[in-house]
Amino acid sequence: MKFLEDFFDKNRPSKDKGFFYLYEVIQNFFFSTKIATTGKTHIRDRLDIQRVMVVVWLATFPAMFWGMYNMGYFGLDYMAKGGFSSTGDWHNWLVQLIGTDVNNHFHRLWFGIVYFVPIYLTVFIVGIACEAIFATIRRHEINEGAFVSTVLFSLSCPPDIPLWQAATGIAFGIVVGKEFFGGTGKNFLNPALTGRAFIYFAYPSELSGDMVWVASLADNGAVDGYSGATALGIGAQDGLAGMQANFTWGETFFGQIPGSIGETSTFLILLAGAYMVYTKIASWRIIFGTLIGMITISSLLNIVGSETNPMFSVPWWWHLSIGSFAFGLVFMATEPVSAANTNIGRWIYGLAIGVMVILIRVINPAFPEGMMLAILFANLLAPAIDFCVTSYNTSKRMERYNS
Repeated sequence: MKFLEDFFDKNRPSKDKGFFYLYEVIQNFFFSTKIATTGKTHIRDRLDIQRVMVVVWLATFPAMFWGMYNMGYFGLDYMAKGGFSSTGDWHNWLVQLIGTDVNNHFHRLWFGIVYFVPIYLTVFIVGIACEAIFATIRRHEINEGAFVSTVLFSLSCPPDIPLWQAATGIAFGIVVGKEFFGGTGKNFLNPALTGRAFIYFAYPSELSGDMVWVASLADNGAVDGYSGATALGIGAQDGLAGMQANFTWGETFFGQIPGSIGETSTFLILLAGAYMVYTKIASWRIIFGTLIGMITISSLLNIVGSETNPMFSVPWWWHLSIGSFAFGLVFMATEPVSAANTNIGRWIYGLAIGVMVILIRVINPAFPEGMMLAILFANLLAPAIDFCVTSYNTSKRMERYNS
């Protein structure tokens, strides 16, 4: 690799060039930096932004690969039951390269790959391009945060989202949700969720989160869509009884249900959360605060009950395993920049998310999903929460000092 190292060193541009940081991020894919800290006093720690982002990125892999496999099962199962030989869209020629046997595990995985990878590549290219453009203009380093934002955004999308919508959403999330405020570390909203919220409100009929997997028949007789409504969509219409008629709780927990690619397996998502807590990337206070808030308010609504709203009957363990609750809890709510940063504030922040997600899911029957909006609302509250906590701590210390 000596020749490659010499190539980078020989062609390294000066810092006054706008593309210096773009060149540097490419070099960092192959080699670590040669810059060393100097001075008598400084802190040494293995944890930096790059390592944090790599840990989060890798933590998404189990849920990602399971989501692709699970999606392939539902897609191929519907094709087999309906006697269809084509998916009815441009993906079909890629699917046919391997096969459409629903009983073949690799065929299932390949089907999911064919649908997910184009989404991820589109989102990745557009997201990194936006990040590189702003880094070049501002002449600052290209931050690895965009790598995580692109994968989280991709995993939160339905598998049939048009690629141009995915590109529009991530561009809005990176540019408006982060770069307008100065880039990584200065944004007060989660970029991936900002982009996801934008395309949801721009195209609500296609991204409502409850019926995006409804199967339909294309004009040419091929299958055009997926195998059924999501568990949340069924719950919004028929409550707990409706969900139990279609899925067992174990199926919703382990991920044998239709849904957005990265959000189906609560089990794998929680394992990733445990790993991120162990590596001190995610805050356990936010996670447990959100769970406490969700369990408390959902249990209260179970007691109150409703004759007109079937979602009142859904217990907390079903709320945990359906929709994007687990995915948002582990990967979105714990995002350190947009979350609260004081210990007490993290508890309050988590409680607010847990309460709001259930209120949105249950009280508003037109919007069965609520995790996305709950986290964004909590992002807006996070600075105020930290301010109140620090002000309270300061006043208490002043009282002790004056006494």
